[in-house]
Amino acid sequence: MLATNRATMKSYRIGWNMTVRQSIRRSVEKYGTQGNVRVEDELAIEEPLEIRLQDAPLAVTMRTPGHDVDLAAGFCITEGVVDQPDDIEKIEHCRESEDDNVVIVRLSTEAVERHSEQIRRAQRASFQSSSCGICGKESIERIHQQIPSITSDIQISEKTILSLPTTMRQTQATFETTGGLHAAGIFTPQGDLVTLREDVGRHNATDKVIGHHLMLGNLPLSSSILLVSGRTSFEILQKAGMAGLPMVGAISAPSSLAVDLADALGITLIGFIRDDRMNVYTHSNRIA
Repeated sequence: MLATNRATMKSYRIGWNMTVRQSIRRSVEKYGTQGNVRVEDELAIEEPLEIRLQDAPLAVTMRTPGHDVDLAAGFCITEGVVDQPDDIEKIEHCRESEDDNVVIVRLSTEAVERHSEQIRRAQRASFQSSSCGICGKESIERIHQQIPSITSDIQISEKTILSLPTTMRQTQATFETTGGLHAAGIFTPQGDLVTLREDVGRHNATDKVIGHHLMLGNLPLSSSILLVSGRTSFEILQKAGMAGLPMVGAISAPSSLAVDLADALGITLIGFIRDDRMNVYTHSNRIA
């Protein structure tokens, strides 16, 4: 499991707090019982982000601009390209990119050599969709070889878990204006929201919050809860496992493979957290 150095990572916060536009107005014709009318609608921006490693392409993901350094850092840790903060020497936007859609991650020479196979695997995977190339028990066994089982004595009450979606929803500024973004939030066992990120993709939002805490030197997040909007997939559980998160909650349903991976890794997986109900799929012992 990761053990990070908080002081070390502070020098790498290049472009971290860039203020960027996450929504744009478009003309739309609305139809209803009172007829149709043309209005201006606010839409979430979706643009490609190319992540380069040393100067070579590593991956391209469709994302909502903002917190791109967090996203790149999170992608690197959840894909196994880095396993400690000292692996990263610098993360910055490419100055030659006219639209700020390229981020360069620079690793130490030792890190590149140590993670050469993981880097090659991540580069190959970037040409596949998120639903391809991962399936069945063999994948779970392979992931389990990379991620040790998570042990955590964290306890959280049922009442607190049920309150998390409302807290997250109240902080989703761009969703409020567009209705078109997913979110991922890191919470304390007391239900306090520590970090929230929005994106058109759940996996990107998850990488953003994990990358943020990697850059702060906070991994593993063994005393935190991850909440995602929508459903939970195998990919989300894999990312949570890499960050050492013992609990993952979601507004909607998990996939069967997500449940299997959560069970194997020792992660408490909760779905359908709505109003006064929820489903606990694995390791319910952490719910007080």
